[in-house]
Amino acid sequence: MKKKQHIQPVLEIKNLNKSFGNNHVLKGFNLKLYEGENLVIMGKSGSGKSVMIKCLVGLMAADSGSIKIHDYEIASLGRKELDVLRTEIGFLFQGSALYDSMTVRENLEFPLRRHVDEFKKDKDTDVLVKEALENVGLANAIDLMPSELSGGMQRRVALARALILKPKIILYDEPTTGLDPITAKEIIQLMRTIQKQYKTSSLIITHDVDCARVISNRMILLVDGTNYVEGTFDELSKSKDPQVQAFFKN
Repeated sequence: MKKKQHIQPVLEIKNLNKSFGNNHVLKGFNLKLYEGENLVIMGKSGSGKSVMIKCLVGLMAADSGSIKIHDYEIASLGRKELDVLRTEIGFLFQGSALYDSMTVRENLEFPLRRHVDEFKKDKDTDVLVKEALENVGLANAIDLMPSELSGGMQRRVALARALILKPKIILYDEPTTGLDPITAKEIIQLMRTIQKQYKTSSLIITHDVDCARVISNRMILLVDGTNYVEGTFDELSKSKDPQVQAFFKN
């Protein structure tokens, strides 16, 4: 893969540190996400992946370091400014995180209502909801409840919700966790289709080696709160380093 040093990243994390008492979770973590690429982050449980994501979206304050999205420093933004910037970011939560008491339609309408002032609608809400569901192959599920959907269908609805505001960046937190192998492959292929259709830049946190192999342009292995190694899937999978090899063993 060609180096992109001359291209401005859409997302950049520099020297991010976060501790909880004596537990140093992030220790100078760095990351650059470029326009139109899929960057996979892999790390063992407790390596700092979830904390990094929470700092990234402003749900948790880092102890030190810098997080920039489209050149905006997250820590310097007020609440309203941060809410506006969040419309540029879609988030597919681990386990889908749909609202059980809402229909599929209402789940997708929720972010539109929340960001009605910031989101410049050129179509009415119903058209936007139907369009998002069509793009994930679930137009017929619009009036169903989440409990009436399979795990794979719930993940598709969650992805449609993440896309409803036409974000430039999508964060995927363990997108294939809890799915059977066939459904997981379908979700991975859908992620690839969405990336091409919406021209998104994607940050994907996963333990799924098959997902990383199919979806990634680059990978970062997170070990003990810092970047242990970075490269393409082929480069890392051929590494002789025992720490790296451990990620690719079945």
